[in-house]
Amino acid sequence: MQNTGTDYRRFNMPEIMDKGLVVSCQAWHPPLMRADIMAAFALSAERCGAVGIRANTPEHVATMKEMGVTIPIIGIYKKRYENSDVYITPTQEEARELAEAGASIIAIDGTKRPRPNGETLADLVRYIQDGLGLPVMLDISTVEEALFGDQLGAALLSTTLAGYTPYSEKTDGPDIELIKKIVPQVSCPVLGEGRFHTPEDVIKAMEAGAYGVVVGTALTDLEWRIRQFVPKKV
Repeated sequence: MQNTGTDYRRFNMPEIMDKGLVVSCQAWHPPLMRADIMAAFALSAERCGAVGIRANTPEHVATMKEMGVTIPIIGIYKKRYENSDVYITPTQEEARELAEAGASIIAIDGTKRPRPNGETLADLVRYIQDGLGLPVMLDISTVEEALFGDQLGAALLSTTLAGYTPYSEKTDGPDIELIKKIVPQVSCPVLGEGRFHTPEDVIKAMEAGAYGVVVGTALTDLEWRIRQFVPKKV
């Protein structure tokens, strides 16, 4: 397949991040939504054998580095703009701030949806991988998006948005079938992500050919986990 962007092979992923579990250390509500608390989660994940961390905002990335996280940090910067549904590291500005904060890999929305400021996916991949010198992970939702991202030369693909775009299929659990379809057709490593709630889910993804699996809610959304134990009112 012809590559129209930076050749992903300039980034040797086994030298950057091992195969295995990536823990998404994010929180959505106080009191956990603090950089130092998320850094503590990240340190615990590293102690337990995680190969990488996914973290939101430059502040959280920088704090994790300052507090001693040594495994790769996949940085994202969720930011909303008018007239665009893209919010995962939507522009070059967010990518630059993540790079300055110390992110090892930068994850961005890998869909073809319109982006803020007239930027394109191809431009953003090129800016990060050529200009900032960091590997890009594309968060995709369909096989078509994965193939396009591979053509652009992304270093990694992740099924993060499967079931979360209006046109992708929503499965009850992780979309293992999507991983099975993507892996044989692309040249770069693929991560499973989205609705991974059990160790068995992770095993299935790795057996399907995933390079790794990103788990967030089941591990670091403490409030979500507590609700599983609260007796239901009758």
